[in-house]
Amino acid sequence: MPSGLKRLILWDYPRGVWQYDIVCAAILVFLVFTPREWFRDQPRIPHSSQITSLPGHGEQMFWIEPELVASVPEGKRLSELSRILTQRTGRKQVVVRVDPIMDAEKELKGYLAFGTP
Repeated sequence: MPSGLKRLILWDYPRGVWQYDIVCAAILVFLVFTPREWFRDQPRIPHSSQITSLPGHGEQMFWIEPELVASVPEGKRLSELSRILTQRTGRKQVVVRVDPIMDAEKELKGYLAFGTP
């Protein structure tokens, strides 16, 4: 392997020489102008982290952040979560049970919502 290529791959150039500057510029150009599709990077869906689908055995399970349903009365929580999940997943979701999840200090951490597939 030619010594110039070996030095480039091993980043063997000291700071301040023109070769170092060229390599830094090439990396910067790559980072700025590489299409996001090359890395399957897609824009984030707003509020998507508030609901997480979990693997279930014969039923749909979702982790729900408490802020999502904080203003919903407990009696309407099932229907509201069914509506939200149907809207976000694009498939009809019927939530049949919602269990609050507490930590050791009895502080609410989130909800597990169980639905029919």
